[in-house]
Amino acid sequence: MRHRHPARLGTAVLALALTAVGCASSDGGSASDDKASGRETNVTSCGRKLSFDGPPERAVALDQSSTEVLLELGLEDRMAGTSNLKTKIAPEYKAAYDKVKVLSPKILTSEQLRAATPDFALGGFTDYFTKDRVGTREELADLDLPTFVSAVDCPEQNPAGAGKDAGKKAGEEPKSPFDLLFQDYEDLGRIFGVEKRAAKLVKDQRATLGKAAKTADKVKGEPSVVWLYSVYGDTPYVAGKSAIPSEMSRTVGAKNAFDDLDEDWPAVTWEQIAKRDPDFIVIGDLSERGKPGDSAADKLKAMRANPVMSKLAAVEKKRFVEIPGTEMDPSVRTVSALPRLTAGMKDLGYVR
Repeated sequence: MRHRHPARLGTAVLALALTAVGCASSDGGSASDDKASGRETNVTSCGRKLSFDGPPERAVALDQSSTEVLLELGLEDRMAGTSNLKTKIAPEYKAAYDKVKVLSPKILTSEQLRAATPDFALGGFTDYFTKDRVGTREELADLDLPTFVSAVDCPEQNPAGAGKDAGKKAGEEPKSPFDLLFQDYEDLGRIFGVEKRAAKLVKDQRATLGKAAKTADKVKGEPSVVWLYSVYGDTPYVAGKSAIPSEMSRTVGAKNAFDDLDEDWPAVTWEQIAKRDPDFIVIGDLSERGKPGDSAADKLKAMRANPVMSKLAAVEKKRFVEIPGTEMDPSVRTVSALPRLTAGMKDLGYVR
């Protein structure tokens, strides 16, 4: 989700804070499985062209999603740090995660990024790269720090892919969010020289995606669903048309109740949710982030306390599916949400 809580560091501070970036030294082992040393690699990330003479050795991840993608690719020894933990690290990544320095449990600042002396920074959303956070991508490029943003956050710039498929005819339809996510894996595989690992990851996740898609043939009707990510104060944030949960809903034969809002995670009201009367609600658990309204328990409490929501059939009949909030973001765990979703729909009686 795109939360805007600026660290309010100016451009001048950023320039001072990152003077050491270009002086990064390696302290990690090699994770490359098929890259020839010294071979130049070129990719395009959200409209910005990146060139590498060799695999990065001190990568900094600006969010949990990016962290777990790198861990899945076996790149923990190439990481100078991680930040912005939203929920518990998946058990399969815990041992590798414990080897990586946590620069901040929250959103990283420019000073914290500088202290890590990175040679590569990546995040799931462009909103991490602002003047009052770690700095704009242009500012960081001027300091010789390449930055990578998930292709899912800029689908309009990826109609044919920014990696090996680049060069297809302009005007082609944008890829699906899952295709863009798989493109991230392939591009990061090329950048770090772990193409084989990335290819296996894409193959495995496409298989999981295909299995989930078969559920659509067994779904009764087209149940509507609200994906509840955050609650700030008394304001709920839900998945809009361009958020990846909309694609997950379509994959399993459901319909995102806010698919008409052309945003990722719009702020709505409880009254708007009640008016759309969803058949069930997916609740994201973001307990590790630690803000009021982040945990699944907090969200349930808020809905039951609201005089309009408490009378909603989905709330009265406890039609809820709970998943880790990070699985609602574009990440290596997004596909993991699909089996949880289909199992929950089956328990609620929507799957024959």
